[in-house]
Amino acid sequence: MTVVLHELDQKNVTLAISTIWSITKMTVSTQKNNAFTHFCQNIAIGFVGLMSLGLSAEVSLANPSVILNGFGGPAGFGELSQGPNDDQSSSRLNLPFNIDFFGGDFSTFFVNNNGNLTFVNPLGQFTPSPFPITNQPMIAPYWGDVDTRGTGAVYVASPNQSTAVVTWDRVGYYNSRTNLLNTFQVVLRDRPDTGLDGNFDIEFRYGQLQWTTGDASGGSGGLGGTPAQAGFDAGDGINFFTLPGSRTSEVLNLANTSNVSLDTPGLWSFAIRNGETPGSNPENPLLPVIIEDGFQFDFNITEPDRPFFIDPDVAVGYNYIVDSGPNMTSVLLPTGIGDGFYELWSDSSGGNCTDFVSSGTTLTGGTTFNFASPLRCFSVRGIETSAGLDPTNPLAFVTGLTFESAGLVSMRQIPITVFVTTQVPEPTTSAFIYAGLMGLGLLARKAK
Repeated sequence: MTVVLHELDQKNVTLAISTIWSITKMTVSTQKNNAFTHFCQNIAIGFVGLMSLGLSAEVSLANPSVILNGFGGPAGFGELSQGPNDDQSSSRLNLPFNIDFFGGDFSTFFVNNNGNLTFVNPLGQFTPSPFPITNQPMIAPYWGDVDTRGTGAVYVASPNQSTAVVTWDRVGYYNSRTNLLNTFQVVLRDRPDTGLDGNFDIEFRYGQLQWTTGDASGGSGGLGGTPAQAGFDAGDGINFFTLPGSRTSEVLNLANTSNVSLDTPGLWSFAIRNGETPGSNPENPLLPVIIEDGFQFDFNITEPDRPFFIDPDVAVGYNYIVDSGPNMTSVLLPTGIGDGFYELWSDSSGGNCTDFVSSGTTLTGGTTFNFASPLRCFSVRGIETSAGLDPTNPLAFVTGLTFESAGLVSMRQIPITVFVTTQVPEPTTSAFIYAGLMGLGLLARKAK
């Protein structure tokens, strides 16, 4: 699945992922002596740690509480994954647990300096290509042209046997620019308690995002050009998820938004269950971007007739509106909510989806209802206030939708609320644990 439809990267050279590591070394060797470079990286590790500590009093994070620390090492984020560099990667590192991603069982990974993790080969590509792009999985909290030769560092930690944390701490962008700095993390959490070995959660944590683009990606002063991309690619050419704003200037807003709650800006959480992406079943629905007046969903449809499950906070009804992409052909509503019956309302605003009237049709929870023709929007009403659904619980009303064709979908689910005097139940802690994917791309040669 994905969030935004993007134009293709216009770099003049793209290379197959199977040759990424050899091509990366070849590219570097035209400008640098590899042996000397790696020697310098090794002796510079202690210096980078001291440099990072020295900057701590000068840089304040926008969301300091969202960044995890206390893992030891020179800056509290664990050990350095690599020395100061541009476009390079760590050695193959061990995960403290196995993960299942679309049938691929992985126990090792690479930390790539340019804001992503890969699981088959290291990746030196600096300009992000739009997902889906290659044949190995990738997790990309912020895939852009990170350059740590001027300032910042990349750390890796395993605070316990069920958690792995990678931190890009106050990193600059190419070419050794330090005027704008980013701090972000990716956290992998083992979740065998959910029923299957290999189930895991992914968290993206954004403490500060100031730059989007390196100089070699068409950027100027850290902005413009082809901005960073965040998300996951399964590496199968089909399944992927891209966070809102990716490859646009709006990617900076990831530090100000969340799919967890309005109270946790900068925190994005996703769950991989049985190797599958969120939205594949009612037990693991796709969670929305939390916005002031509703819920924003963006995803990719690969099988139009297979229900895709989304879930926002709830009230007494919802308006479902497709902003772009294929229209909806059926709806499957949940059971066990009030009397289990709902009212279908139709658009009465001439396609503007601003007003709705009753169609006289009753929908039954648990039974798929096929629309007479594909709809851009519709409304569901008739959820009893006596059901007491908590409007802050994002797992309370899981909705299945099918679409008229494959393609990228951007849609909203806007709750219809009423004021009631009775107290709704508190959300459980598990309601705020969510889900994700992985992915990867093609390699572009950097002109340096």
